[in-house]
Amino acid sequence: MAITAIDVTIASRALNLIGANQISSFTEGSTEANVANNLYDAIVEGSLTLTRWRFASGQQQLSRLDAVPTSRWDAAYQMPTSPPILLLHGVTVLSKPITYDRYEDKIYTNTSVDDLVIADYSYRPDSQYWPAYFSKALMYELASVFASSITRKGDLAAHWATEAQREYTRAKWADSSSQTARRLRTSTLTAIRR
Repeated sequence: MAITAIDVTIASRALNLIGANQISSFTEGSTEANVANNLYDAIVEGSLTLTRWRFASGQQQLSRLDAVPTSRWDAAYQMPTSPPILLLHGVTVLSKPITYDRYEDKIYTNTSVDDLVIADYSYRPDSQYWPAYFSKALMYELASVFASSITRKGDLAAHWATEAQREYTRAKWADSSSQTARRLRTSTLTAIRR
């Protein structure tokens, strides 16, 4: 993923939180820039897989491959590569979840040639599309990591790690309103009582 001015701004704000110098680019050569350059992508991708963020969720039809799996499965599908998938959430046919397994860059299922197989996944959207609640939580997490790497102050790193966890909790709550609330199926509960 290409680093943008927004990424540099988030990293700079995290550096400011720990009393370090801000950066104008990840390649400027300062200690702060070197640390940010080496750690930023891994922290971002880890943060995007903490939960099923609605803003980082995608869905694609899978392409069935001609080659049949060696055993246990009837069909192989190619994992989407654009965008690169960080975490696979599920595979469906006719909006119903099906059993699957992931091997390397393929998804194996027991589906027929006529089935329309859809994958739900998390990916890394461009930082311009990140909501403020995610950017803030990420900034606090970066501050925690940067404090360990740059200032070497464990108490400062622990403080920002705690703040990051609080902010991720708030962010998850805010993100949950990005979809229709799911209804509880009471028919199952009613049937059990009978």
